[in-house]
Amino acid sequence: MDTRQLKTLIAIDTHGTFAHAADVVRLTPSAVSQQIQALEQELGIQLFDRSARPPKLTPQGLQVLEMAKDILRREEDTKAALRGDQISGTLMLGSVRSSALNLLPQAIVQMRQQYPALKTSLRVSLSATLIADVAAGRLDAAVVAEHVGFPQALRWSPFLREPLWLIAPPGTRAREPMALMRTLPYVRFRSAVPLANLIDTEISRLGVVTQDIAEIDTIGAIVTCVRQGLGISVVPHKALQEPEDLNLLRLPFGRPQIKRQIGLVERTVSPREEIIARLHAVLAELCGEHGLPRRP
Repeated sequence: MDTRQLKTLIAIDTHGTFAHAADVVRLTPSAVSQQIQALEQELGIQLFDRSARPPKLTPQGLQVLEMAKDILRREEDTKAALRGDQISGTLMLGSVRSSALNLLPQAIVQMRQQYPALKTSLRVSLSATLIADVAAGRLDAAVVAEHVGFPQALRWSPFLREPLWLIAPPGTRAREPMALMRTLPYVRFRSAVPLANLIDTEISRLGVVTQDIAEIDTIGAIVTCVRQGLGISVVPHKALQEPEDLNLLRLPFGRPQIKRQIGLVERTVSPREEIIARLHAVLAELCGEHGLPRRP
């Protein structure tokens, strides 16, 4: 199997047609077709449905595409390791849809500035999917919340430990948090993520019956609703970074105040350990007073 064939396959998928891929890999369209036919013959499968216009990858073709991406990334990493350059190649990252996701682009930009040879690829998904992809080697690391039951082959290192706040619209008279939750309209965070369960569990433990007015599945939208006066809610510290959030009433949530942790999950044995450790340090620094050092 020739890696040039694999690069051509990826170019076709990325750019949509054989002709566009030919321009990218600097071949004629005829040469591109010959490469794909040779790969199909070697593997004994049909990669493209040529009855479609433009040709579409078959299910087997999609499997080979993922394999090709992995092979080329490993080739790149091996070359970097042999050169003694561990901070290069492509770092495959994942992240949950969290307020902490705002930190990751900043961290990636800083890493690029410090290590120009380093490339990154970011995918956003659910924590269970990300953890499985890290374990299978499809991702080098992923940003996920504290989770129950990480596989033994994985390690999770928190870089953020942030408090949760009960927030109320501007002008709300400060009172005891439980009194506010019992009497004012409540915007509930409804999502299949650990943070939603953490909040609901503490509300139940406190014995509070909230006056629910809405159920919303993103923290950013909840903060916007509270700013507009719809009701009160509970959100993590990193969700309150805009200037207008300074006008919100902010009270500690929980007795004692509840905190949640976000960290990087990675394989315990990984050729990317040094890069991931440096990424962790950048993320912790961006978290300021709530940042956590990487555990040995």
